[in-house]
Amino acid sequence: MFDWNRSCSYDEQQKRRFHMTARLSLKRLAAELALPSGSLDLRSNRAGIGVSGEITLHHDRAYIQVGQFGLSSGHGILIRTCRGRKDYTGGPNHFVALCMLEDIPALAAAVRTITGVGRQNPSQSRAA
Repeated sequence: MFDWNRSCSYDEQQKRRFHMTARLSLKRLAAELALPSGSLDLRSNRAGIGVSGEITLHHDRAYIQVGQFGLSSGHGILIRTCRGRKDYTGGPNHFVALCMLEDIPALAAAVRTITGVGRQNPSQSRAA
């Protein structure tokens, strides 16, 4: 299990692991939501040495960003609606804990609740 609350500030190795692990988690999230290929961008901004930077999944109707911007509050995943991949301000901000990256089905449920994006339990519907 990755330690999401270990600061990336001034720790290049931790920052590299943070970005790599968050990107993988967001790819899993896109699969869990059954987002069509071509309907999203996945990008990473490493930013400066004193911050974590951010990893963003930008869908046509949802904007999800992971960073250590809320470590003191325990929040680090921003979820909001948007109107296309050129919309960087979108709807109201909602925050959930970074540790939700360890429970992709629960994170997908939060994304669906906040944005209305994604198919409900795609892995279960394939098995049926």
